[in-house]
Amino acid sequence: MQRLASSRRLLQAALAPGRANSSLSAAAASVAAPAPENDAAPKMPRFDYTPPPYDGPRAEEIFRKRAEFLSPSLFHFYDRPLNIVDGKMQYLFDEDGRRYLDSFGGIATVCCGHCHPDVVEAIIKQSKRIQHSTVLYLNHAIADFAEALASKMPGDLKVVFFTNSGTEANELALMIARLYTGCNDIISLRNGYHGNASGTMGVTAQSNWKFNVVQTGVHHALNPDPYRGAFGSDGEKYARDVQEIIDFGTSGSVGGFISEAIQGVGGIVELAPGYLPAAYNIVRKAGGLCIADEVQAGVARTGSHFWGFEGHGVIPDIVTMAKGIGNGIPVGAVVTTPEIAKVLTRRSYFNTFGGNPVSTAGGHAVLKVLEKEKLQENAFVVGSYLKERLNMLKEKHDIIGDVRGRGFLLGVELVTDRQAKTPAKAEISRVMNHMKDMGVLVGKGGFHGNVFRITPPLCFTKEDADFFIEVMDIALSKL
Repeated sequence: MQRLASSRRLLQAALAPGRANSSLSAAAASVAAPAPENDAAPKMPRFDYTPPPYDGPRAEEIFRKRAEFLSPSLFHFYDRPLNIVDGKMQYLFDEDGRRYLDSFGGIATVCCGHCHPDVVEAIIKQSKRIQHSTVLYLNHAIADFAEALASKMPGDLKVVFFTNSGTEANELALMIARLYTGCNDIISLRNGYHGNASGTMGVTAQSNWKFNVVQTGVHHALNPDPYRGAFGSDGEKYARDVQEIIDFGTSGSVGGFISEAIQGVGGIVELAPGYLPAAYNIVRKAGGLCIADEVQAGVARTGSHFWGFEGHGVIPDIVTMAKGIGNGIPVGAVVTTPEIAKVLTRRSYFNTFGGNPVSTAGGHAVLKVLEKEKLQENAFVVGSYLKERLNMLKEKHDIIGDVRGRGFLLGVELVTDRQAKTPAKAEISRVMNHMKDMGVLVGKGGFHGNVFRITPPLCFTKEDADFFIEVMDIALSKL
């Protein structure tokens, strides 16, 4: 955050009257400076694709326009932010044609791979027929995708409402729960993230992502964090806090409970074993619905299961999703039971772009690719291998405090003191810059911003995993 504030001050100074030319030129020159050569970098796996030459705006010009015309709340990774102009499967390419291994997947969004030909073909084919009409008319694309999604759901979860994002999906899910139960109180988990609209900001429980706006009827329960939590891996002890919230913070009834199976923005935090079954049982006894936020953990990413909640042996009443179901296309969804879905017939509910033909045609293609190429199995096999190798790095580097997650939803928490678990905030940024210079892009998150978020496309290979480990090992050794 200190580096971000410094960057913003530089931009403000660069755009100040009388200083624009000299200061902005200096700032942009820093942005546009080429990455230093690194002779020690391991060789990247072979990949049979060369992007077409790029003749568009350079990083310097984009940086200037971004500073002048885009929201000042936007931030970027790296000392020299990248101008990414091309992507193919698990790789990205910058303006100079340099290849990078994408280990972040657009924040756990790209599941099939960048510009997967089957997905691209489906989008183009639909775009040539009709790009948008309205759900007031019939179109097979939305119905076909809904049917395909419903086939992936357990129990009686088979009614789909389409949205445009995970935030929208969670907003709708919260409203449905409140309407169905007639109760306003919602319980969510500390450290959870569910979106940045008014309702979802309320259930989000990290001050980093919350503005001082009215947020009513939300109670945040203890986070069942096996690494930093008070009860370690004892999920049932954490669940007692849900009961106490109901007993002492509500009328005795609740509208719903929302949680991720693995917290993404919160730092790839796995919920303690036994927690979700116990919490679901408590909430349902209080009349509430259980909402599974699968925006990041869903769509085969955990490998062992198609949905993250399945790894906990529970069946929610409502499931929300986005990101991976579109492979980068803006599409989200809420899936629930026929009985619960009826609450939206009490008034008129409508979403202009939810279920857009192009988005749903692309989303349907994503599900077909996952099946055809067995990407869930790949996420399990290669993800397990990568996690094993990350644990080996932990034995070598004391700065690694914890390795966690499943499949291709993995987290590596850096600490300066393993006993005190002191967040290594500055160190993680240095490691990220070193890794980028060697050709690996990775995300970060967690409340303190000290956790690597490893969420690559599900076509990530064992050779990619080996390359990733070699690069991270070298970067950690530079600290």
